[in-house]
Amino acid sequence: MIDTEYDVVVVGAGPGGSITAKNCAERGMKTLMVEKRQMIGDPVRCAEGIAKHTVKKHIEPNPRWICAEAKGFRIFSPSGIKVEMVGEFESGEVGYVLDRKLFDRALAHEAARSGATILVKTRATGLLIEDGKVCGVELEHLGKKFCVRAKVVVGADGVESKVGRWAGMNTSLKPKDIETCAQALVYDPSTDQEFCEFYLGREIAPGGYAWIFPKGEGCANVGLGILGSFSDAGAPFNYLNNFLKKYLPNAKILEIIVGGVPVSKPTDGIVGEGIVLVGDAARQSDPLTGGGIGNAMEAGAIAGEVVSEAISEGDTSAERLREYEERWFKEMGKRLMRNWLVKEHIISLSDEELDKLAKSIADVKFKGLQLYELLKHLVRRNPKLLWKLKGYI
Repeated sequence: MIDTEYDVVVVGAGPGGSITAKNCAERGMKTLMVEKRQMIGDPVRCAEGIAKHTVKKHIEPNPRWICAEAKGFRIFSPSGIKVEMVGEFESGEVGYVLDRKLFDRALAHEAARSGATILVKTRATGLLIEDGKVCGVELEHLGKKFCVRAKVVVGADGVESKVGRWAGMNTSLKPKDIETCAQALVYDPSTDQEFCEFYLGREIAPGGYAWIFPKGEGCANVGLGILGSFSDAGAPFNYLNNFLKKYLPNAKILEIIVGGVPVSKPTDGIVGEGIVLVGDAARQSDPLTGGGIGNAMEAGAIAGEVVSEAISEGDTSAERLREYEERWFKEMGKRLMRNWLVKEHIISLSDEELDKLAKSIADVKFKGLQLYELLKHLVRRNPKLLWKLKGYI
């Protein structure tokens, strides 16, 4: 039985939403998390890669939802020049490729174990706002409409977030700040099950990149993203089909998904009176790589802590909740701002210039998987081509 009043209502049961709900419930908050779909984690909208250390901060790894363990990644320039980065074998801290359907459900299960109530097939249709302050949500479950009051509402409802918009927050995205993605789960025994691969080039994925991520047992996620400002280039499915024909002509497609990934610079204004945004709703994915699972989880942990403290203090004003925004930006936002600046410059380069960059560092023996190290080498060896980035790397 769903009550009509909670301390916290979380809209969206992705990684960010579940980690927020878990952290609120662990701190004694009466917490409700709602998900509009009938199954948490479905459909999957990402390549499913994440760093091991990030996972271990929030949940005990389980072989049930780990499909593959990558030991490194490879980047291929438009002409095929390879740049390889391999992780530290002794620590084993490289990356997992997840089964997101099972992983997201495991996170939701952790939230439930911590005391959160979860309601699926439940759509948020509006916010309750009194005297300019969010004080609850309007919900619809199995055709029945009802209202639930809350001291704080958390919008974790993804890139197409309506919660922030209902609260008067600016959640719009310009075409140049969103990647339209298409991905296929394929079976092809020729795929390398130890490396994640990235492919650059205007003919492959204008304004973005293509990827091949191992999924175990001869399977892989194969996908690509096209920047919205290149929308006249054609549908991402057309590029995906061409990519498969060229690189994996014998692949058998088992599943196809489509979605959008925000690649904007970090935004402010992700808190309001009685409301905070988390994950893609708050534009917390990496503008350069598109990765968002880990960032959403990290932000969810901060949000859960700050929201719980604010409720305990009896102060859920925007000023009090801004601690979440400030801590998030300090811990992740500066890095994402740097990556946005890098992304803006990289997409302006021609394929020939991308080849030049790759060639300049093809001989580097990277001993870790830090993106910052790769960028440092690029700027150091290409001062004229990347002079705009000198102040940020």
